[in-house]
Amino acid sequence: MLGIGNRGWLAGVTLLVALLIAGCATRRGPVPVEDRGTMTSAPVAAPSAPGVPPITTDASGKPLPGIENYGKPGYYAVRPGDTIRRIGTETGQSWQNIARWNNLDNPDLIEVGQVLRVIPPAGATSAAAPAPAAGTTDASGAATRPVTQAAVAPSSGAAAAPAAAASAAAKPTPPIVTASPSAPAATASGDEDVGWIWPAQGSLIAGFDEAKNKGLDIGGKAGDSVLAAADGRVVYAGAGLRGYGNLIILKHNNTYLTAYAHNRTLLVKEDQSVQKGQKIAEMGNSDADRVKLHFEIRRQGRPVDPARYLPAR
Repeated sequence: MLGIGNRGWLAGVTLLVALLIAGCATRRGPVPVEDRGTMTSAPVAAPSAPGVPPITTDASGKPLPGIENYGKPGYYAVRPGDTIRRIGTETGQSWQNIARWNNLDNPDLIEVGQVLRVIPPAGATSAAAPAPAAGTTDASGAATRPVTQAAVAPSSGAAAAPAAAASAAAKPTPPIVTASPSAPAATASGDEDVGWIWPAQGSLIAGFDEAKNKGLDIGGKAGDSVLAAADGRVVYAGAGLRGYGNLIILKHNNTYLTAYAHNRTLLVKEDQSVQKGQKIAEMGNSDADRVKLHFEIRRQGRPVDPARYLPAR
């Protein structure tokens, strides 16, 4: 028979063994992995002086086209997701002219970081000219392939709107985006004297909200007339921008663009000149929950409240 001392000693040993077993059975977390510096991603470019692009060469080490003009007025640094057509509409020029001014053999092949002239050279006209054949085009011959991701874009502008998920038959996405620092500024005070009119006769069903609604929504019935709010030129007519349906964009001068969305029928074509009050579309509900016209005014690429420009009614 064990004495009290022996029983106490045995109880202590039993408790110690139980604790050891429990400790061995406890699930332990994974051993931290030590970073041995085996990452293969490209190094981050060191900060550069103001006005100097962080990356000046492509993946092969060759200087990016036009990099010597980076930061100069009238030049545009290509950003991720850009296409020649998007750059043209954003800067208020035709993509054919931009291709011609920059001697682009294939307008599809532009690189992020490449610097393009977006104003006419001295003595040149800005009339649209046929561009060289491109590898991927839509039915109108416009370039649709996005730029290659050969370098990091030295961009200081605001982010562009998300690209449209268009079908293969759809036109390329028009850029309803914020202004680029390379976009040409208004060259004359006359750019402000547009003489706007209302683009439709229906009632106002939604006002401008910088965060939620970039323009005005005007109600009506299918087939109602959509009118040009001022004299201008058609720079886009199609259905390539998700959320806008059948869309028309007019350029009025170097300062102002207008957009007319959700139409049932488009009655004008790209590069066509239109007069204030001319019927350019029929109201509809394409890519919308009801029949309406979504109308935007863009000043230097940025949305502004159309109610501040349109006459009282």
